[in-house]
Amino acid sequence: MTDQTEKEKTVSFGFEEVTPDEKVARVKGVFRSVASRYDVMNDLMSAGVHRLWKHDTIAKLNPQPGEKLLDVAGGTGDLAKAFIDRADRAGRRRRRDALASAVVCDINDAMLDAGRARPDMAAYEGRINWVCGDAQALPFEDRSVDAVTIAFGIRNVADRSAALSEFRRVLKTGGRLAVLEFSHMTVPMLQRMYDTYSFNVIPKLGELVASDRESYQYLVESIRKFPKQQVFREEVEAAGFSSVSVTSFSGGIAALHFGWAV
Repeated sequence: MTDQTEKEKTVSFGFEEVTPDEKVARVKGVFRSVASRYDVMNDLMSAGVHRLWKHDTIAKLNPQPGEKLLDVAGGTGDLAKAFIDRADRAGRRRRRDALASAVVCDINDAMLDAGRARPDMAAYEGRINWVCGDAQALPFEDRSVDAVTIAFGIRNVADRSAALSEFRRVLKTGGRLAVLEFSHMTVPMLQRMYDTYSFNVIPKLGELVASDRESYQYLVESIRKFPKQQVFREEVEAAGFSSVSVTSFSGGIAALHFGWAV
């Protein structure tokens, strides 16, 4: 086997090149390690701004009564809760009784356990289901959901094109895809400042709060390896999504890629 063939069979795990199977296994290890402190660390790393980004993501989705969300790499269920809450508000305004529902699908059982254990999840009993599954081979039927979300998870997938194709497969005609991910600053000087913060502060926070410096070192590196906004937009379009838009948040620290299944 040639060196070129071997190279084609590797993907990035932070700044390392590994096989796709190794990336899957190591990503599982990262999130199993940080699951119990995941929400706390998200608040610390973003100064709570990730909640505003998620709010705007759900607003863009415009959930309606009776719709079903699939939240891939859904972690502890933030987007699932917000989707149902917004759909319920729309139902009250329109006097519709149909209830929205959500499925949180995550490859990591520890993240699902952390989500189910949240005290505020009791109010969503029967409306949020928790499924252990791989974004690259979703265990759901074709055209079975109205919306798919993935927040801060697509960069951890070994084969993004396979995952995007799966998102397209499970969406109903007219369904919406929302991919929220850390991205690249739109001003180079700001990018350098953000890099300095990311590489010097976030791993230390991980060590102090979650007792895991290495996992947060990987997370910082994985953000830098993720493609820029326009490049990832082309990947979403190549998977068959239409009218794909990109919204950069906080100067490009994060970006929302939104598309339609038509």
